[in-house]
Amino acid sequence: MTDQRFAIDLMKHLVVPTFVLNAEGRVIIWNRACERLTGVRADEVVGTTRHRLAFYDKDRPTLADLIAQGRTDEIEALYAGYDVASNSEHGFHAENWCVMPRVRTRLYLHIDAGPIFTSDGRLLSVVETLRDMTLQKEAQEELERLASRDPLTGLANRRAFDIHLGSEWRRGRNSAHELSVLMLDVDRFKQYNDRYGHLQGDTCLRSVASVLAGAAARTGDLVSRYGGEEFVLVLPGTTNQGARVVAQRILGAVSALRIPHADSPHDQVLTVSIGVATGDPGVISQEALIARADSALYRAKHAGRNCVVCADRDEEPGETGAA
Repeated sequence: MTDQRFAIDLMKHLVVPTFVLNAEGRVIIWNRACERLTGVRADEVVGTTRHRLAFYDKDRPTLADLIAQGRTDEIEALYAGYDVASNSEHGFHAENWCVMPRVRTRLYLHIDAGPIFTSDGRLLSVVETLRDMTLQKEAQEELERLASRDPLTGLANRRAFDIHLGSEWRRGRNSAHELSVLMLDVDRFKQYNDRYGHLQGDTCLRSVASVLAGAAARTGDLVSRYGGEEFVLVLPGTTNQGARVVAQRILGAVSALRIPHADSPHDQVLTVSIGVATGDPGVISQEALIARADSALYRAKHAGRNCVVCADRDEEPGETGAA
């Protein structure tokens, strides 16, 4: 009994945030480090199942709860990160963003939890320990963000575009929804750079990028810098007619910037050309759709620029934007 009391006191004073549930899922130990992490005192949760609200703003199971309830098959769906090699013998390991309602902060916690059994195999308790990994997670996410962003415009880069399009393509095959791609090119950009200089050229690209970012506002939409002065928009679940409306809006918004361009025949302001392609991911490949959008863009450039051309219908001379 003395050994058991010593073990309990030791656990209460561990510098690692730790709590212990009994077989019924009630808290039997909530150590001081756990109090400091969550802002919740031990006397508020010991003997209850209210510990869950220390980590989330709604009642949902902790890792220890899932183990105590025999629901470990749900861990992967409930946690942002999960070690699939986890098991009862070596413990379960997961990671998650927790809102921490009492201390009013959001923390990314690494969580280790494992069951303790009696000599005859009955579940006695579950021990959960927590590590605050917020700084490391934020640094990792920032590196991932930088790796997926074009440094000049802040838009998604080509790598992020490829990943996003592949993901939306798979989703489109399952939902049978059309997907539209807009390929956009800044008109006479070489002449612009030659006349106004590369620094002004960079400013010009950032201005166009801001217009495009506003046009891709829905969840699933993506705008990326495809290369040089060329941009691409992915619009999932968008028909050809809807994509044409977006393209026309972009055309007008860029012209409305009134960026001076002495070599432009369109009121001597900067303009863009846009190629539109729409397809069913279950019918054609994403490479074919990109090629069709690129071909439409080529035809827009040769149709006088400052216009929208759709790949999957006859182009009409009137599809020009106001200059």
